[in-house]
Amino acid sequence: MRVLGVNAVFHDPAAALVVDGRTVAAAEEERFSRRKHGKSPVPFSAWELPERAATWCLEYAGLAPEDLDGVAYSYDPALGAPASADITEGNWEGLRTLYAQRAPRFLQTALPGLDPGCVRFVPHHTAHAASAYLAAPAATSAVLVLDGRGERASHLAGRWDGEHLETLAAQSLPDSLGLFYEEATEHLGFRRASDEYKVMAYASYGEPLFLEELRKAVKAHADGSFSVRPIEWDTFVKRVRQESDRGPEHADLAASVQIRLQEVLTNLVNWLHEATGERHLTMAGGVALNCVANSILADRGLFDDIWVQPAAGDAGTALGAAMHLAHELGDRVAPMQSAALGPEWSEDALEAWLRRARVGYARPADIAESVAAVLAADGVVAWFQGRSEFGPRALGHRSLLANPSRSGNLTRLNDIKGREQFRPVAPMVLAERAGEIFDGPLPSPYMLFTHRVRPGWAERIPAVVHVDGTARIQTVDRRAEPLVAAMLEAFERRTGTPVVVNTSLNTAGRPMVDDPRDALECFGSAPVDALAIGPFLVRRPGAAQEHSWGR
Repeated sequence: MRVLGVNAVFHDPAAALVVDGRTVAAAEEERFSRRKHGKSPVPFSAWELPERAATWCLEYAGLAPEDLDGVAYSYDPALGAPASADITEGNWEGLRTLYAQRAPRFLQTALPGLDPGCVRFVPHHTAHAASAYLAAPAATSAVLVLDGRGERASHLAGRWDGEHLETLAAQSLPDSLGLFYEEATEHLGFRRASDEYKVMAYASYGEPLFLEELRKAVKAHADGSFSVRPIEWDTFVKRVRQESDRGPEHADLAASVQIRLQEVLTNLVNWLHEATGERHLTMAGGVALNCVANSILADRGLFDDIWVQPAAGDAGTALGAAMHLAHELGDRVAPMQSAALGPEWSEDALEAWLRRARVGYARPADIAESVAAVLAADGVVAWFQGRSEFGPRALGHRSLLANPSRSGNLTRLNDIKGREQFRPVAPMVLAERAGEIFDGPLPSPYMLFTHRVRPGWAERIPAVVHVDGTARIQTVDRRAEPLVAAMLEAFERRTGTPVVVNTSLNTAGRPMVDDPRDALECFGSAPVDALAIGPFLVRRPGAAQEHSWGR
């Protein structure tokens, strides 16, 4: 079966293609439109389809819209009918029929030739859940989905038995842990529904002075549910209107919000473990991108392992919807092997772009060795290799790399990217070396957990150690990522350090670079020393002499 998944309703529109049960391609619309999160500010703008992402997925596989056996749309409009509507059984089916007639029409407009009869609506949290349990390597698992909102809920807990998902609990709106965190994010002066990760980082700078008040407002219950009472945030601290407003008391609020989230999550996971008896936990939904909370859950040791969908936010529902429908149509869906599911370019295409841009470039005998030499000399390298990543993390395909042994490189990279200085950058390390440097869930190929830095190492890699003594690591499997592995080994030969800084290749407010033009524009506008694009190396003349970087 050839199944296209589409996410478009809330934010992060994306498309994914599953063919004969195998994930072939997945991409977010923002990478093509160059508009962060791919949406206008208008909420629920369902008409803004991921047209370019969907078209690319089909072209990559050599398919046309008429070749598809199914299109899975990760939202069921009938489930989102107003609560005041008369949802009798007959009316419910009438709503489904109405939406089934109307919604496929705009999909057909976006994908000319599509048979509208092959469009299926997949409930939002069903799609999130499928992106976890079908993509994970475990045959069966407990399943936890938490986000801001779906059609009428904000949570799903269940068990995947290898054939069917049994839903054990689902929290109805307006109670939502995702919206709780979103509200705090907005109150602290960040962008709601996209900057929650900033609050997570900022929390490490504060003390949980408001925790007791939040415990009264946000509660977990014995039946696997939770409740969130409306919160008057101004009673804690004044809302941040501009960055200069942010003071220590705001960090204290961030710390309180983060810890209360962790406490409620722990209760929900305890209940789910007891209800399912499963050894494996799979997770998705925007809350699952909170790597600090994920690590708290892992430390509990209730499950042998926790697998989190790399694109756990709404973009991942495109993949989950496609996987769900493929399974429904009879395919045996294979686990996800990599997050590198986006576009790639041939060496000839890359060289054509370099010539078109009229930049000087070389083709060294070994690009990994050449990059390691730049990094060892304390240069920053834009690294553009292979297929782009699906999801919010740069995982060694669209990355900025730097030397972790220089503490000043944290400030330097945040300056390059135009980010707040409280935000950390991440280390990448070979999987077989990670255990001697970091303590936490291993392997960690998708940067979805935080790890404690072992004694003696924080002083050696200060640029990647957060203020709380942790690091959000990426472990590199040399079989899956031989070029990245070669670069790490070459860097260690030169410096004795087996770790390299890895942060996303973009600047503030821009999506990660996706194609060669994006990479060249970013390199041209940011004070980066070199661009490694495929086998080619572009150096910025005199860059090493233009800066004085602290240790």
